[in-house]
Amino acid sequence: MDFWQRYRAIDARETRFDGQFYTAVRTTGIYCRPSCPARTPKAANVTFYETSAAAHDAGYRACKRCLPEAVPGTPAWNVRQDLAGRAMRLINDGVINRDGVEGLASRLGYSARQLNRILSHELGAGPLSLARASRAQTACTLLVSTSMKLADIAFASGFSSVRQFNDTMVEVFAMTPTALRATARHHPPGTGATALTLSLPYREPFDPGVFAFLAVRALPGIEAGTPTSYSRTLRLPHGDARFSVNYDDGASGRPLTLTIGAVDLRDLPALLSRVRRLFDLDSDPVAIDNALAADPRLAVSVARVPGIRMPGAVDPQELLVRAMIGQQITVAAARTALTQLSVAGSPSLVPAEGLDLLFPTAAEIAGAGYSLLRGPQRRIDALRSAASALAGGELDFGYGDDLQGLEAKLLPLAGVGPWTVGYVAMRVLGAPDVFLANDAAVRNGIRALAMDAANPRTASPHTVSPGAAVQGFGIPAPDFREVSPWRSYATMHVWRAAAAPKAPVREQNVPEKAMQ
Repeated sequence: MDFWQRYRAIDARETRFDGQFYTAVRTTGIYCRPSCPARTPKAANVTFYETSAAAHDAGYRACKRCLPEAVPGTPAWNVRQDLAGRAMRLINDGVINRDGVEGLASRLGYSARQLNRILSHELGAGPLSLARASRAQTACTLLVSTSMKLADIAFASGFSSVRQFNDTMVEVFAMTPTALRATARHHPPGTGATALTLSLPYREPFDPGVFAFLAVRALPGIEAGTPTSYSRTLRLPHGDARFSVNYDDGASGRPLTLTIGAVDLRDLPALLSRVRRLFDLDSDPVAIDNALAADPRLAVSVARVPGIRMPGAVDPQELLVRAMIGQQITVAAARTALTQLSVAGSPSLVPAEGLDLLFPTAAEIAGAGYSLLRGPQRRIDALRSAASALAGGELDFGYGDDLQGLEAKLLPLAGVGPWTVGYVAMRVLGAPDVFLANDAAVRNGIRALAMDAANPRTASPHTVSPGAAVQGFGIPAPDFREVSPWRSYATMHVWRAAAAPKAPVREQNVPEKAMQ
């Protein structure tokens, strides 16, 4: 977006751009979210920043009225597969809190000095400033959404001391933590340090179909899902955790609520980041839907299902195992195989009713877990080999990779092909422009969409069957390149069409002309 596009957005107070950029006003010395209800400043006094950290480093303080830190994140970190995007994904996952700037630089393959120079040039702030902004955002969320003690919030947000926490909050918000907490519209009931309930901000519209996607793949003892809820256990760097997410379409604002049953407070930023990635809460559904709806094959589906989300992953290694087992078989068959494999997992140290098991580690799979699988020996051997590589450190990948790097790491593995790499890229990296053309469900879904287009009751005037010419565009490409860079979301629509129950055709109700 250029300057004037952004200026029109703040003049219209469009909430969809909250978190995508920040508006700094020279005459007031503050920065705001685009939807801030304050009077629109003169264009001559405005500077736009990619990150809140850049605005703060430039000498601005956060607006007390709109609290620009309490917004969804930017989808740019997934769209951008460059160093800046990769670094932001890792910073949001808490890597700097755990390993420092040197650890972040090492994961990205740069020196700390190079990383600082590149990020300062690209984003207007270095890694430490970006990490501090991330901590401030987490702290703001906890202050206004929970009754946690201030000291617990300080350490849960990644600050090394209470004094550093207090100083940062005053610098960023010009308010003490206590004063910031007082701005909350309501105060939730008291909660313990390891039992938290938070509201997850997102951009509307939101399609809850992501819950159904996760539910049909849920593994007993590890996960539980319904069309509007999802719960699971998982490992984090400092210990086991357990959470659940619930969606209430009937309540005002259609809240998405995260309940954390147990977590080491040092892992809280990582958990929040991974839950947001799991439900794709930082995406821009309006931009995505506008692009997809322009494709005649997807127009009806987008109209029916606005705001579709692309499920992420809370554990990259686990997702690779799931992908390797799930390739070339049905979802139900993959769930059966993974349920058998889950027996190799260790008991959770923070169990709850129905959730008392952890997904097996790579070492557990390589040790004996692979023997629980049934099917072609070649597939079992490939899984064991990949698990051994993960357990031994020869294979290491995660949120900080780009698509090319992921391909270089995974394609040499036996049993891993382009489909597996594409699926892992979609769910681990959040790569938005992957189309799994060779997927059987994708082919079935494309046929289902074509049948939808041929149905006079559901077809849009602009909908045509695949292969038909579109005025001004010619024949649509089979790989949906016309909707780039959002082909991963096109894949989600196609998968949904393939999974939808087919209504029986009643020929006696079909008009005679329609049968000719």
